[in-house]
Amino acid sequence: MWTTLNDSLCQLGESPFWHPHERSLYWLDIPGRAVLRTRGEIEGEPIVERWSLPTEPGCMAPAARGGLVIALRDGIYRAHEWGGALQALAPVDHDARSMRFNDGKCDAQGRFWAGTLNEAKDGASGALYCLDARGDGAPVLARMAGGVTTANGLAFAPDAYTLYWADTAAHCVSAWDWDAEANRLSRPRTFRQFGAKPEGWSPASPRGYQGRPDGATVDAEGHYWVAMFEGGQLLRFSAAGELAAALAVPVQCPTMPCFGGDDLRTLFVTSARSGRSADELEQRPASGHVIALRTEVPGLPVHFFED
Repeated sequence: MWTTLNDSLCQLGESPFWHPHERSLYWLDIPGRAVLRTRGEIEGEPIVERWSLPTEPGCMAPAARGGLVIALRDGIYRAHEWGGALQALAPVDHDARSMRFNDGKCDAQGRFWAGTLNEAKDGASGALYCLDARGDGAPVLARMAGGVTTANGLAFAPDAYTLYWADTAAHCVSAWDWDAEANRLSRPRTFRQFGAKPEGWSPASPRGYQGRPDGATVDAEGHYWVAMFEGGQLLRFSAAGELAAALAVPVQCPTMPCFGGDDLRTLFVTSARSGRSADELEQRPASGHVIALRTEVPGLPVHFFED
């Protein structure tokens, strides 16, 4: 049974991760320009703390030396403690009036990956970047892929040979062969293509619409879990792209899953409330909250940023 995390309401929740050292859940409210985290036992009634940011955060990850790395609208920043000063690590060469960072996370090597989106939705100008801040030199931001409208669904296979990345607007999840050590992508291909939203579609008359791929994660068995925005479900796929499970959720617009808890068997899912109709919010009051469910298969621990 799904449960709702107390005091977790956001306009658009995203980028959740479980911090094992703090035993707490972190996530973002993008239009609310905030980082949120729990304090206290997650199984009880934890306190939720909120940290306001100067612009919209797209994604974040914990840092091995403490604090967070955060992708804001115009670049990637480092905070060495909760609520601390934001140190610019890497600007990005895009028009921040219409472009911003969106989904991202760290890989097992400690590099931070983040994609961008075109808010006007009038062109596939979004890209995927990787920030490497290891070593003694200045951080290096490299463009790894492009050609999307809304970057989403980033995840890494546990064998470090496959990278997944989605374009929400195109209803498509792609996969690449990934040489993690050399950090090279090759052989891009369609992993799953979902049907477009039917003309005149509404949540009241779904007509078979699965939704469009938003945030994602992988579990300990190497399955890819993706939140289907407006589809009211999470989908779990094998590494071969075969549907293994469809899990209904009590929100119309799930945004991103992650695994947490001490055994990594609690599935946390952020969701959207902003822009949803009054009827939908009345029927699905958990919208905008973090929801949670216990699972049989555990997830993988979060990767920390190395600098």
